[in-house]
Amino acid sequence: MNATLAATIAATPEILWRPMREADIAVVATIEAGAHIAPWTAGNFRDALAAGYGATVGEANAGIVAYGVLLFAPGEAQLLNLTVVGALRRRGIGRDLLRRFLSYAAELGAEQCFLEVRASNAAAISLYAAEGFVPVARRAGYYPASHPGEVREDALVLRRALRES
Repeated sequence: MNATLAATIAATPEILWRPMREADIAVVATIEAGAHIAPWTAGNFRDALAAGYGATVGEANAGIVAYGVLLFAPGEAQLLNLTVVGALRRRGIGRDLLRRFLSYAAELGAEQCFLEVRASNAAAISLYAAEGFVPVARRAGYYPASHPGEVREDALVLRRALRES
């Protein structure tokens, strides 16, 4: 581990948020592959950028440490991906990105935001609940199994209102 990365991990770094660019995709896809059981591919990120989805990266001294993708549709947004590198999780970086996305979606006129999360992802579910998301559905067998021989995992569909009814 280089000294800059070690220093970044030792303290919660100041994050510079900016739109994801094509040049970021290789790094983002590498982080993704190490962070998720069923990761997005570089092609998935490329398609999201081409489609005009809201894609953001967070940079610290050592490079990209967080990223996310938000889909916009009339009246709503859907959080498709929100990832923080493992060594920097539980330091408020994911919450910051989530709040940025929710604010941006509201500015664009979205009345609600949806997301899907593995039923076993207690840390993410806790974050989303603390930010006002509530469960609205369950998708049985939505995610691939975590390990060979295990069953597919359910997804919880969560919703948060962005405007008062």
